[in-house]
Amino acid sequence: MKDLSAKALDQIAAYFQALSEPTRLKILNLLRDAEHNVGELAQLSGYSAANVSRHLSFLAQHGIVARESRGASVFYKVSDPSIYALCDLVCANIARQYEQSSSDRAMFTPL
Repeated sequence: MKDLSAKALDQIAAYFQALSEPTRLKILNLLRDAEHNVGELAQLSGYSAANVSRHLSFLAQHGIVARESRGASVFYKVSDPSIYALCDLVCANIARQYEQSSSDRAMFTPL
């Protein structure tokens, strides 16, 4: 992030903000293997179609998902699959931290 302008830093922060909401992360995970329309995503996620639609709109505004109209339906897909590399990196780091904190707690658990 060396020598980035204030505008670039704002865009990067907005990108990470888009990824900071659990509902959006669940939607992105559902889009990992296949494109889906709002109804499918609502059914798979357990969220209302209105809620899914709102989050997809937010993700689209940040360039994370793309829309494609097919007849009367709009299908969504991830614009840049490298987002999953970022998510996998973060998830692996959190898993390591959790494992470490679990083993740390085990050392101090009374017998």
